Amino acid sequence: MARPLQFGICTDQNMDWQTSVDRWKYFESLGFDSIWNCDHFEQPSKPGGPYLEAWTMLAALAAVTSDIRIGVLVTSNTFRHPGLLVKEAITVDLISEGRLEFGIGAGWYVPEHEAYGLEFLPAGQRVDQFEEAVEIMDSLFRNEETTFDGKHYQLKDAPSRPRPAQQPRPPFTIGAHRPRMMRIVAKWADRWNTSGTVDEVRAKNALLNEALAALDRDPDSIVRSLYGWAAVMPFDPWESVGAFEQCVGEYREAGIDEFIIDQPVPSRFAVVEQVVADVLPRLRAEA
Repeated sequence: MARPLQFGICTDQNMDWQTSVDRWKYFESLGFDSIWNCDHFEQPSKPGGPYLEAWTMLAALAAVTSDIRIGVLVTSNTFRHPGLLVKEAITVDLISEGRLEFGIGAGWYVPEHEAYGLEFLPAGQRVDQFEEAVEIMDSLFRNEETTFDGKHYQLKDAPSRPRPAQQPRPPFTIGAHRPRMMRIVAKWADRWNTSGTVDEVRAKNALLNEALAALDRDPDSIVRSLYGWAAVMPFDPWESVGAFEQCVGEYREAGIDEFIIDQPVPSRFAVVEQVVADVLPRLRAEA
């Protein structure tokens, strides 16, 4: 059975607060399935510019939206203890009345770690750390108390109250690109998120299918999600209605069934409106 086709928007926290509110309300009014912000202390593509913190901003944006699914694409595990992050996430899930998509990843942008004196372990150890964190966070969402004795984290009867609005927990979105991370996705995630060219995404999707098969997990049980922006896609999907359709078609053939695309510049909002009105209903019906 084909998975439903979904479409979301991602915004950076480089806008002033009121502009962010206006944009999120605008994209919600158009009928997108989800909207996301990013987890950085500075914008990787524009270091040195203003950038607001992801989870406090998400809590505020949860309060000024009403229907759209919301999340962070994706939270860097290196920034927060998993216990703190789950507390933040449950708070947002309750504020949003159960609209949270819980996005997490191992962390990757070295300069912000260096600037803030944050530990950035070698890749293998960072994945070890992340794997422990995912297990802890799953338990904290599901249970009122969690005990865990790992190499990177130790919890003893850690309470998790109140419970999230979504039971047994909000859906997990894990950002991953390499084989070992794919195995973590296959075990824990409801959605896999990636980026890259069509060929790169096709190869990564095959890795995920191998990891799912090893666990005897239904490949249709996980959403295959693309975070897309012009620099890594064949061309700017907001350039025209035709460009959007072509981008979607090429990535669909590579196995993608959810498209989370960076918001366009305001001069291309007319394209977005035409895409939402004319293209998305047809693509969803054809999926």
